Amino acid sequence: MQGYKPGSIVLLQGVFGAGALKKLKVAKGMLVFVCEGRPSLEAGKVNSKALLARGITPTVICDNMAGFLFFKDMVKEVYLACQYADAGGALCDTGALICAVLAKRHNVPLKLMPAKHKTRFLGNPEDIVSFEGVRITPKGTKGYVPLVEWVPGKYLCKKSK
Repeated sequence: MQGYKPGSIVLLQGVFGAGALKKLKVAKGMLVFVCEGRPSLEAGKVNSKALLARGITPTVICDNMAGFLFFKDMVKEVYLACQYADAGGALCDTGALICAVLAKRHNVPLKLMPAKHKTRFLGNPEDIVSFEGVRITPKGTKGYVPLVEWVPGKYLCKKSK
């Protein structure tokens, strides 16, 4: 990626709770990338609004692009939206596990911050087979929309308060 330096990206994954992003410290020269949060794209919308209110310009990426950013050694740190955590791991918004595995593999610090939602586990199956109200899969296709996943403790480095 032209114009981006190794270790210059703070990666946000999940929909963060009100005020959580106020605690985010972004060093000069660092960029903030936000995983969009399919299927609703809520993470991109909510997190971008909160960052812009703080004068931070976010870059929204498709969730799958996180792997490319790690591959190119561009990620400096990762923040995951977390609903619950204990010694065994953390219940985070879907997409967190792959970011946690990649962070551990690439020795990138990972921090947990409060998620916006605390009780949503499954989304509407229609959300994954359509986009903004337009069906994108053939009629008869089923959808499965988990909204959270468990991240085992072995992938967690540090908990942000």
